[in-house]
Amino acid sequence: MRADHASFACGAVLGFLGDLATGDPRRGHPVAAFGRAAAAAERRLWRDHRGYGALHTALCAGGAAAGAALLTRAVRALGRRRGAEVALTAAATWAVLGGTSLGREARAVGGALAAGDLEVARERLPHLCGRDPQALDGPRIARAVVESVAENTSDAVVGALVWGAVGGVPGLIGFRAVNTLDAMVGHKSPRYRRFGWAAARLDDVAGWPGARLTATLATLAGPDPRGAWRAWRRDGRRHPSPNAGPVEASFAGALGVRLGGTLAYGGRVEHRPVLNSGGRPVESADIERAIRLSRRVGVLALGVSIAARPVLRALTGRPRALGRGDG
Repeated sequence: MRADHASFACGAVLGFLGDLATGDPRRGHPVAAFGRAAAAAERRLWRDHRGYGALHTALCAGGAAAGAALLTRAVRALGRRRGAEVALTAAATWAVLGGTSLGREARAVGGALAAGDLEVARERLPHLCGRDPQALDGPRIARAVVESVAENTSDAVVGALVWGAVGGVPGLIGFRAVNTLDAMVGHKSPRYRRFGWAAARLDDVAGWPGARLTATLATLAGPDPRGAWRAWRRDGRRHPSPNAGPVEASFAGALGVRLGGTLAYGGRVEHRPVLNSGGRPVESADIERAIRLSRRVGVLALGVSIAARPVLRALTGRPRALGRGDG
């Protein structure tokens, strides 16, 4: 096993376990610090213009990836001190993953629904998605949570691991920066319709492989593989998001539930296609089932990313690190 692959494998596993053990800290998270920096840059650069939005995206996402690349090079300059590279990969993996916090927030909403406390469920829902909670009853809140768990399994876990396999620490950090920018400015509000266009399109491109891997693993690991495959094949392309569609459709089919439909988001009403129309309506108990499926998908994605890294490195033509032999 090549030394850099061994360092990535050890670091990714440690970072994944770190996320399982601690989740995201309530204060001082690196992603939150990036968000504050991106918001400060937006205040200086914002214009109702795609060009300024593209500049903002390039500076923020490109700057994060470049900084991670410089840090990686500095660590590798330490020579054969592999522990430093493992520690850097572990820290970056922990920082960009959000699977444990995703499950924690989803369970908080699910617990409130199970207790019949609709107001608490509405208060907690914005921690997961940007829908208007006051317009939702219990079943629609449960549906929103399951859809958010499915989509964020790709965005907050699998996609980051895929790009970590491709690009190491810069891949991990760059993907999270792109995904964070999309959440901040990539929606179709009047302020961001033009300014956020570049961030949204870049997120679509960066999220494409992770979304397909998520859908594949949800199909394989879910309780109804045939149902997941049928829903993905039939309904995945009907969703307005090229990446959320396959993921949500495969989760819907795997869990045997019906997702999609009318929702209120960002001050507007959207009528989205129904995914897995033959499924039953979502119930509060399905939130826990979705969380368990998300966890299984995350573990499998970790294994796939580690196993595929040598192949991906060869395909992208990444040279062997100087001074490193086979380990």
